[in-house]
Amino acid sequence: MAASEVVSAALQDSWGDFWLFRFFLNAAGYASIMVPGFLLIQYFKRKNYLETGRGICFPVIKSCIFGSEAKSAHPDDVSLAARNETMESSTAQQILKLLFCAAGLQASYLTWGVLQERVMTRTYGATETDPGEKFKDSQFLVFMNRILAFTVAGLYCALTKQPRHGAPMYKYSFASLSNILSSWCQYEALKYISFPTQVLAKASKVIPVMLMGKLVSRKSYEYWEYLTAVLISVGVSMFLLSSAPTKHLSTVTTFSGVVLLAGYIVFDSFTSNWQDALFTYKMSPVQMMFGVNVFSCLFTMGSLLEQGALLESVRFMARHSEFAAHAVLLSICSAFGQLFIFYTINQFGAAVFTIIMTLRQAFAILLSCLIYGHAITVVGGLGVAVVFMALFLRVYARSRMKKRSKKLPTSEVPVQKV
Repeated sequence: MAASEVVSAALQDSWGDFWLFRFFLNAAGYASIMVPGFLLIQYFKRKNYLETGRGICFPVIKSCIFGSEAKSAHPDDVSLAARNETMESSTAQQILKLLFCAAGLQASYLTWGVLQERVMTRTYGATETDPGEKFKDSQFLVFMNRILAFTVAGLYCALTKQPRHGAPMYKYSFASLSNILSSWCQYEALKYISFPTQVLAKASKVIPVMLMGKLVSRKSYEYWEYLTAVLISVGVSMFLLSSAPTKHLSTVTTFSGVVLLAGYIVFDSFTSNWQDALFTYKMSPVQMMFGVNVFSCLFTMGSLLEQGALLESVRFMARHSEFAAHAVLLSICSAFGQLFIFYTINQFGAAVFTIIMTLRQAFAILLSCLIYGHAITVVGGLGVAVVFMALFLRVYARSRMKKRSKKLPTSEVPVQKV
């Protein structure tokens, strides 16, 4: 009996550690919140609650389901409506804004990347006699990141003047769900593939973001945008592959890791473009951050409580103070990184944001080369040159198009779906 119980417990642990099982378990938790919410939304819409509703709950239901304002512009003018201030500003001001966004994203996510690898691939509490234990619950890390981001955004909105919110609150849930799933896939992938492989996949996601933009936001892109996206992906890939100091160790890739990386890219591409589309409503980037993280906290906390994993993760933090410090710092970087993410998407769009994050991968390797003395090969240097050539080409092309549109009469200015 004792032997059978041990085998049964081992099988349960094995299934519990399998990523696909955890994925469906998490998805079931999210569905237990989304499905009732969807049914309520359909009920209030069929009942025409906006016209017939009364009582103390009417303002809350109206805000959550119907919103309080119309969109700021026609859906076809997504980027122009969301980024009027950027379009009207001078080239110098745009460059300063772009540098500010890039610096903030680099600082936040370079630190976040180092901590991410530490938490997911190393043990805690190791001694000469005890190998220590690894933290396994990626969803708890996502929850930690989102709860701090929710708090920061809420405090900022409460202490500063914000535009009147008009978007139906439920629309944030779609970006929230895809954001949770992309983060979870990213954490889980490190259990099955090497970090350089994950970095390489991230560096090549510019084109999926643009394709998702056509599907979600019905955008059209100029030929030079496709060209620069391809050049940046190729250049960063050349740099990362040629600069990997341990290539023979970086080729260990499993099918599970590849599937998780594909899931990360798809979910992340949808998130960026859905947020870009939401900016057609009059809102600030921090309001966007608050709305998305409200649902992220709701989904992840609900799923963790249903699985009984929340208390288990808290006990792990209590056993390992180093992990607690890493998790908190990871959350801080994620919260401030999200502020920069929403501001960048609002000002420059999803494709530019992805380009900045792509460059971050190259900077991470370059920083490692400078600190630890890794050599940069000729192919790696050529890759860096290709990336920056593509970036300058993109800036030049955008500047030329703006100058050309200003010279045209108002009636002849073409509508750009960028």
